[in-house]
Amino acid sequence: MKRALVTGGSGAIGAAIAAALASAGHHVYVHGFANPERAERVAEEIRRHGGSAEALSFDITDADAVAHALEGLLQSGPIQILVNNAGFHDDAVLPGMRRAQWSRVIDVTLGGFFNVTQPLLLPMIRTRWGRIINIASVAGIMGNRGQTNYAAAKAGLHGATRALALELASRGITVNTVAPGIIATPAIGEVFPKERIEKIVPMQRAGRPDEVAALVAFLASDSAGYISGQQISINGAMA
Repeated sequence: MKRALVTGGSGAIGAAIAAALASAGHHVYVHGFANPERAERVAEEIRRHGGSAEALSFDITDADAVAHALEGLLQSGPIQILVNNAGFHDDAVLPGMRRAQWSRVIDVTLGGFFNVTQPLLLPMIRTRWGRIINIASVAGIMGNRGQTNYAAAKAGLHGATRALALELASRGITVNTVAPGIIATPAIGEVFPKERIEKIVPMQRAGRPDEVAALVAFLASDSAGYISGQQISINGAMA
């Protein structure tokens, strides 16, 4: 049984990914910081269905807190599957964007990627098997008005994917980016009403969290061992 860590596992997409990895036979650590109670409920639901999961909470932007939490996890063995799913957006057009809005979004996505990924690499390398999947966004490919910070962060995440994939290619570790488009989550109706989705998505519907999770689970499997350094969009033919 391999051990997997899903950051942002308390959200709709993260919860679906955690469930899919557990269904594949992995022990899953469901991370949630803003909503740790939800992360615990996700872990409980996985266990109720016969899977293996634990919830944990730490601020991915706090390097010391991350190091302390991961040190505890690594005492029980390496994490061989890492899904960097935690994200944050604070939207404004750039002329009116506050510096804090820019910095916070970059810090969560890119700082969080570094803080969580870097301590896990050497233990993963020693096993000569690993899967790192970074969850980006269609905004990082196409851009989006009012999301210059978010688009920059997600595009930067794929740049990190490409470089890290090259560094780890000879060690049996793959690194890939999954870039969802409009996915049906509890808040999606406020931002993308049905009429707008039908207009901008060629498939005329939002994607489902389980569809994203299925792609992530495949990339985390043995069958995907020759796929690395790629950005795979799941967006209903938007781009």
